[in-house]
Amino acid sequence: MRKDCYFHEFNGPFWPSASDLESYFLAQGGRQWVSAGGNDNWGLEVQGIDGTEGLPRRQSVNVNLRMTGNPEYGVTLEYDKWDGRIQRKESFVSKGNLDRLNEFVRSLHGDPLSIGLFIPFDTAWHAVKEFIETDGELPKRIEWIKSQDLPPETFPDPLPPIS
Repeated sequence: MRKDCYFHEFNGPFWPSASDLESYFLAQGGRQWVSAGGNDNWGLEVQGIDGTEGLPRRQSVNVNLRMTGNPEYGVTLEYDKWDGRIQRKESFVSKGNLDRLNEFVRSLHGDPLSIGLFIPFDTAWHAVKEFIETDGELPKRIEWIKSQDLPPETFPDPLPPIS
């Protein structure tokens, strides 16, 4: 199985230990989340789980956990699992206050994010820790909702490019 990380100062073909990431979620109420370079999006990926490590990427089982943090609202988690054996993708997002699905905040990249999908930093931390400890399983420590079960307006188009 191959692990990749893009999280603040950790970038490469590995995962940092859970303790290496803990302060980003628990220290200073998430203020440490945004990098000096102005990034608030991070991710962990694993390829070749469930005994598929020898298969081409399109045929193996691969998982991505993407995270976007906001000091005011917390973290939104997106979990995607591609099962190349059956050519099917499942996508889940963290379930926050669904009454706020139609309220949005922009990431530092300008992407609109539903406030209803944000969860507190400490709650997100437990999910990320579980993800790391289980080599990419969908964490059970938080509530998830299938992306397909949300109304389409939950995921509006990003800002148009500046010309």
